[in-house]
Amino acid sequence: MKETLTHDVAIIGAGIFGLSIARRCAQNGKRVVLIDKAAVGQGASGGVLGALMPHIPARWNEKKAFQFAALSSLAAHIAELEAETGIATGYRRTGRLMPIYTEDKRDHARLRAQESVERWQSAATGFTFQVSQTSPSSDWLSPTSTPFGYAFDTLAARIFPRHYIAALTASLKGRCHFLEQSTVTDFDDTNGHISFERHGPAIVAEKIVLAAGYRTFRMIEKKEGVQLGSGVKGQATLLAGINTDGLPVIYDSGVYVVPHEGDLVAVGSTSERTWKDPVEPDLSNLDFLRRAELFCPSLKEARIVEHWAGVRPKCTRRDPLVGAVPGRARTYVATGGFKISFGIAHRVADALYERMYETTPSTSLPPSFEPDFHWIPGRQRSRGSDNSEV
Repeated sequence: MKETLTHDVAIIGAGIFGLSIARRCAQNGKRVVLIDKAAVGQGASGGVLGALMPHIPARWNEKKAFQFAALSSLAAHIAELEAETGIATGYRRTGRLMPIYTEDKRDHARLRAQESVERWQSAATGFTFQVSQTSPSSDWLSPTSTPFGYAFDTLAARIFPRHYIAALTASLKGRCHFLEQSTVTDFDDTNGHISFERHGPAIVAEKIVLAAGYRTFRMIEKKEGVQLGSGVKGQATLLAGINTDGLPVIYDSGVYVVPHEGDLVAVGSTSERTWKDPVEPDLSNLDFLRRAELFCPSLKEARIVEHWAGVRPKCTRRDPLVGAVPGRARTYVATGGFKISFGIAHRVADALYERMYETTPSTSLPPSFEPDFHWIPGRQRSRGSDNSEV
């Protein structure tokens, strides 16, 4: 007879959300199993970019406040994780430079600078959003690319995704049961039983968390009959040979240039709604790298280390989806972080844990993150999305 393994929490998906939730549960003594159809940290969480970018302090809302609180608390979270595991995550608050090309954009940025004093609580936190005519890093951001100056914020940061994933994984050793190369075919909210594509141990869990990135949308569609999002493929390139000491992240018109330790620089990324292969880079689609070289000429001297591609989860209603699946007793979901997952994952884990175990909530979720905001029965599948993989 096949052995039945019973857990308090089964988490389907071992990316940044799944690992963060597993860590939060394990810290509270829960028996956790972390299940992934491939390996821990593969897929979108195994990338190279690692830009931790705050929303611009304009049209302030609860989503932006949540992200601000997450980015503000991330340094302490990372320090604790690194001390526990001895693994450096590559985290650093670098700040972010953004070129300004027109006079009206400069005027707009100045209004945002004024608003940031209140929204970012600059007097207390020291985080600022400022506009200047000259760049502090002329060898990094070409002066000719900033005819109307630049905006610079001190809240933005970077982290090396694979190192962060490695640290989270190490923190779970001995406290979490890992099931890799295990494809879930079904799960039963009534009894907590989880079924697999191939024969393996019988898994039963008191609570089930769907955190498998864009594949979560297919799981929900199959079980609940609603289509809540799709995958968006992104590409990035890792370069080497540039002295990155003290350099800020650069963001310009959808292109990120992220300096990492070890003289590495990551450049990205694309947003592709259709693709042939979810993880194969399209080397004919490197326009983002050429655009980056225009405002950051030193990149032309670097050598290419790696081209990377992965599919990120994006909800139809844009914001992440976090909470209890409506009408279900034991099933929860955490997905849809898209470009902000690494900056908010630790706070999402706190919020979800509090909802799973009905503790006094200390981590509020924006209403636009709640399942009730996303759950529109009968929604049709998004056009152009590739949902061929479960």
